[in-house]
Amino acid sequence: MPDLSDIDTLRNRILSVLLLVVILGSWEMFVRFGGVPVFVLPPPSDIGAALWRGFASGVYWEHIGVTLFQVVAGYAIGCGLGFVLGIGIALNRYVAYFMYPYIVMFLSMPKVALVPLIVLWFGLGMTSKIVTAALISFFPLMVNTITGLNAANKDSIDLMRSLGASGRQIFVMLRLPSALPFIFAGLEIAITLSLIGTVVAEFLGAERGLGMLMQSMNFLMDIGGSFSILIILALVGLLLNRTLLFARRKIYFWEKFDSSAPTAKAKPAAMRQGEVT
Repeated sequence: MPDLSDIDTLRNRILSVLLLVVILGSWEMFVRFGGVPVFVLPPPSDIGAALWRGFASGVYWEHIGVTLFQVVAGYAIGCGLGFVLGIGIALNRYVAYFMYPYIVMFLSMPKVALVPLIVLWFGLGMTSKIVTAALISFFPLMVNTITGLNAANKDSIDLMRSLGASGRQIFVMLRLPSALPFIFAGLEIAITLSLIGTVVAEFLGAERGLGMLMQSMNFLMDIGGSFSILIILALVGLLLNRTLLFARRKIYFWEKFDSSAPTAKAKPAAMRQGEVT
């Protein structure tokens, strides 16, 4: 994500809120005066009323907690396994030779098609949702970890080896730091897919969760309630993404210096070229 701190001003925040007000107002007028049936597209006022009823009664809080726990648990398990296996494939040729082709074959399978089988195997409880989230979040991080570790500068690796650095030192001091942009990109992709996979699994069969609640509202033709669940899912996804970006700024704190490094190196190179000519 690009650095937006230079345009994050009070004026732009106000303009962003005004844009949202204009969109919601136009939506409300279009439905009210455009003859659009509310069971096809409910107005924002109906969605807001459904949100109020759900939170005031406490129903939404319970289902949000269940879905959020399933997403985070599956995400942590899947990303942990993907990170470990990605390291093994990137650093060990035998692991890459024997494991990677089968992983690619499994990666080619549509994960959504496996969700009914996972629900059948693990039941309607939380386990099937956690397994689904772990399975979907596993591959983005594994692939990005492999790519990031293999993208380390070869000259820097040779230099550290010539200075007597061990393989562990090269990994900790060079390969892993250089792979952090790829790893965090995989984490951002995985958290979104984990949320989607969990909700899809809840659609197919669940005892609790936002997906199950949305299915119930669809059966009752409560379209405003269904849209309110969509709003909640969007906010949950935004919250998870912002949490991950906060962690990225704390862990990969030298990112802003990396982005300016090519510019800083280009100038001396040009100067050296001028001196030679």
